[in-house]
Amino acid sequence: MGLFSFFKKDKVKEEKVEEVKEESHIEINRENCKACERCVAVCPNNSFIIKDGNSSLKDGYICRDCKVCVAACPNECINFVSF
Repeated sequence: MGLFSFFKKDKVKEEKVEEVKEESHIEINRENCKACERCVAVCPNNSFIIKDGNSSLKDGYICRDCKVCVAACPNECINFVSF
């Protein structure tokens, strides 16, 4: 028994649990959008752009469901839809 055997942890087999991940996407209510650009400013993934006076998603956007844009929108235009 060596000095470091005292600190050795017993290896425990962890069972792999398959998680069912729901997919979601963002819907923008363009009628209520005032192009305040808050969603553009706060999105950590840089997924939003202002186009034609409304907020839009960039092509090939990446969303990690942080919902920062939902909290930042003063007009409640951004919604997450899970399916």
